[in-house]
Amino acid sequence: MAVATVRPAVPSDAAEIARIQLVTWRAAYHDLLPAEVLDALAADEAEATWRHTIEQGPARVFLATEGQFQVGFAAAGPAPQDESAGADGTPVPDADRVALVSVLLVEPRWGRRGHGGRLLAAAGDAMLADGLARGISWVAEQDKASLGFWERAGWLADGTVRTLDAGGRPLREVRMTGTLSFELQS
Repeated sequence: MAVATVRPAVPSDAAEIARIQLVTWRAAYHDLLPAEVLDALAADEAEATWRHTIEQGPARVFLATEGQFQVGFAAAGPAPQDESAGADGTPVPDADRVALVSVLLVEPRWGRRGHGGRLLAAAGDAMLADGLARGISWVAEQDKASLGFWERAGWLADGTVRTLDAGGRPLREVRMTGTLSFELQS
């Protein structure tokens, strides 16, 4: 097996990150999002967005590799107050110490090889070094694979839900929360 690593993304990774995002969303979310939403995803727009994020933040982006292949990525940074607030919009007491893992994707053909865990651990270490204490992430309620991943990482649904408009179809998400310190199994 090739060596698997995680490293901070650099601007030249943006095209590959966009490719991973589009391939993964189209494979994993075809039952959750309308086809026209998935078909409308544009690689050049996603690449520009990721290049901007890598260069200017506010999230930090991490890239998982296996051998010569880029296989997944994660983005994490300080959570905006409205993301960590209670369901009624009340700020939580530790709002200034909450990290948001806004995305964590591993291309399906590279799944179940530990890349997600390594990405989460790298993001967690970086967020702890930045002075953040716990993390949150929003996960589609119907995405049982992702919910299972977060639960295996020790994160739990905190009871807060939101509903997004996904191309005219409601997409309900649950907020997961947990530690930023992870012990990886070898």
